[in-house]
Amino acid sequence: MPARWQLLAAALKVRSEMAASETGSPAWPGSRSGSGSSVSVLVAVAIVVADMVGVGVFTSLGFQVKDIPSGFSILLLWTIGGIVALCGVFSYGELGAMFPRSSGEYNFLGRAYHPAFGFVAGWVSATVGFAAPVALAAMAFGEYGKSVVPNAPPLALAIGVVWLVSLVQLTGVRHSSNFQLIATILKVLLIVAFLVSGFVIGTAQPVSFAPSASDFTHIVSAPFAISLVFVMYSFSGWNAATYIIGEVRLPERNVPRAMLFGTLIVLVLYVALNAVFLHTAPIDKLAGQLDVARISGSYIFGEFGGRIVGAMICFGLISSISAMMWIGPRVMMTMGEDLPVLRAFARRSTGGAPAYAILFQLTVASLMLFTRSFEAVLDFIQFALLFCSFFTVLGVIKLRITHPDLPRPYRAWGYPVTPVVFLLVTGFMMYYLLTERPLQSLLGLLIMCSGLLIYAVFRKRADQAPAAVSAGSE
Repeated sequence: MPARWQLLAAALKVRSEMAASETGSPAWPGSRSGSGSSVSVLVAVAIVVADMVGVGVFTSLGFQVKDIPSGFSILLLWTIGGIVALCGVFSYGELGAMFPRSSGEYNFLGRAYHPAFGFVAGWVSATVGFAAPVALAAMAFGEYGKSVVPNAPPLALAIGVVWLVSLVQLTGVRHSSNFQLIATILKVLLIVAFLVSGFVIGTAQPVSFAPSASDFTHIVSAPFAISLVFVMYSFSGWNAATYIIGEVRLPERNVPRAMLFGTLIVLVLYVALNAVFLHTAPIDKLAGQLDVARISGSYIFGEFGGRIVGAMICFGLISSISAMMWIGPRVMMTMGEDLPVLRAFARRSTGGAPAYAILFQLTVASLMLFTRSFEAVLDFIQFALLFCSFFTVLGVIKLRITHPDLPRPYRAWGYPVTPVVFLLVTGFMMYYLLTERPLQSLLGLLIMCSGLLIYAVFRKRADQAPAAVSAGSE
């Protein structure tokens, strides 16, 4: 689930100031939702890349170099973040190949533990888990969009891009695939052009990317560990392909590949971007600053550097919004397949789009934009999202022990080391949130508990319905 919440929210505030001044038991193990497997592995890779690359990588370096003024340590930090994300990819790949059904954690937790656990994850994702990041990315699009359309109201641009992307999604999977692929390729090409420009025409700064004796001190420090938390937020979204498994061709093979290739692409882009930032702008100018991409752009392109970077981020956010407006409604769609009370959300158009589910997420995202509530929502769902990811990966270990004979078309590479690495880092992130943001974490837990209560109500109604039919027949 898309993420880098606080950094992006802070970026929007800074730019605004500057401008103004199941659940029934699912089939076991292979049922699949979808009207047909029509999404290629290339499009699935595009969804992963688009969902991962938001604004986090363009805003977080300033806080990192403030306490870690070392080129080698910074690049190592982002490399470690990518490796941890890959550890999650391997585990999700195994579950995705075992249970090829759209909806991500809703499907996996329901299979590995209990349908109620899956419903809790689905409840968080379907209601606010995707709508809030969509609203935040849209508002970022509105703020950065002023680099392209001067004096345009950010809220109008934000609403416009969400509705435009949603209309594309409503036309069906085929058009969504083409739009997603083109938008993501454009995003990557713009980033690559920025990278090439930085290394070719940028003035090199006195920063070394070779390891030194002092780097060990930085790597074992508390700021390094805390920075890794925010780096991991920037890498969130590597699991995007698991939300559309039912629409991917040969999902047992292509979903693990899509997550792997997509995460590797983003890892290379992230390390290269941070290298360019450090290569082109003095560390003392970056330290403590949020808009590091704009600072770097001004050193590369001169006076109009900020506008160029703003336009690059703005266009890149279109593919991110598109990816989240695609994968988010698939959670509600799959829940609708399992729960009679949500059946309407499972309905698909002739083009294969879950129209009611898309409209639901569009409505929630729009309301959040008008009320600016998405910032508060993102604050208290972070812990819930990490919680679900943690137990999803733990589910790989659980199923290896409790169901060793289940078919596994793909087995997690590096097991059990890779899932344990992911669990340790994710566990540290949850501990950090609990200690640094206890109230927000508690609210996240309350949201999950509300999901359990709603599941109990839905389950009771589902159990009573057959009894009522039986009584009527008598």
